[in-house]
Amino acid sequence: MARETDTFVSTLPHGVELRLRACADALGFDAVGIARLRGGGVHAERLAAFLAAGRHGDMDWMETTADRRGDPRALWPEAKSAVMVAMSYAPAVDPLEALNDAGRGAISVYAHGKDYHEILKPKLKQLAAEVVAATGADVKVFVDTAPLMEKPLAALAGVGWQGKHTNLVSRVHGSWLFLGALLTTADLSPDAAEVDHCGSCRRCLDVCPTAAFPAPYQLDARRCLAYLTIEHKGQIAREFRVPMGNRIYGCDDCLAVCPWNKFAAVAREMRFAARAETDNPPLRDLLTLDDAAFRARFAGTPVKRTGRDRFVRNVLVAAGNSGDRSLAADVRALLDDASPLVRGMAVWALARLVPGDEFRNEQALRMAVEPDRSVRAEWMETT
Repeated sequence: MARETDTFVSTLPHGVELRLRACADALGFDAVGIARLRGGGVHAERLAAFLAAGRHGDMDWMETTADRRGDPRALWPEAKSAVMVAMSYAPAVDPLEALNDAGRGAISVYAHGKDYHEILKPKLKQLAAEVVAATGADVKVFVDTAPLMEKPLAALAGVGWQGKHTNLVSRVHGSWLFLGALLTTADLSPDAAEVDHCGSCRRCLDVCPTAAFPAPYQLDARRCLAYLTIEHKGQIAREFRVPMGNRIYGCDDCLAVCPWNKFAAVAREMRFAARAETDNPPLRDLLTLDDAAFRARFAGTPVKRTGRDRFVRNVLVAAGNSGDRSLAADVRALLDDASPLVRGMAVWALARLVPGDEFRNEQALRMAVEPDRSVRAEWMETT
């Protein structure tokens, strides 16, 4: 990567940056870049506009940490440099193929294997030890665990650029990158920021099933299926249920269609490979999960983080979209689930799987005894 020579020259002994790159490569990172920390600038402005428009949905933590998120120096005033690392999780097959099998739940590629936090963070701590040994400076490591905008920092460090879908894109690894950040008080020589290579392409914008991109480089999380299936705590709005199809955890559409993925090799880290439990499993296996079974099945994967109730909510949407009437019995059983979130979505799914008169008979019986107002609303609104 080319160096910035017009703004900053490292005061450290020559070769420190090369030593860090060699260490990052030995640890299995696929890309590494260095950025000099500076004011939030346009990224802080975009964040403020995103929040002001309410596009963060119910991710209140983004608003409460906005000041620190907009400028990494607010998070750690003494920090001078950021070492940004990336690890590819590129899949072996096209994840969009999973959308053609309505009887199985499509799980985002990033959640197929072991939780990436548990893989990247120990490696990043080893790299931090190398920074300390080489410079004597203080370090802090982050893997999506602090109010830090990793993607703009990674672009500034030359790892890639933020594409029109707002995710990082690399000419080598495409859209499939996990990011980690190492902040340090050391004055490291920065890399040149990567330039935008999206050109006139808009495949990521056009493929979105819920029109979640108001404009290129802008995302409305409230319409994004990744947000709705993972972060959103309430019921899935009716307008998004059919477009969800069989996506039960995340959505890869905008990532998968990126033309730069043709250069991406399959991930080297074998722990990112799909497990049987997460490899787009049959909906029938998921509808009967109680909390203990959910935790056991998805232990050590990102899926566990969303919780059983939200996950089964998503599975019920997929069941309703499947057209498979043999799932009706399992869906009906969930009308008695302890969670109103699950009961409410079971109403919608059942209406799509059984004849109208059968559903109306169920409706008449259940409306009289349902204690939750939101679930009663589902019964009334579903025909």
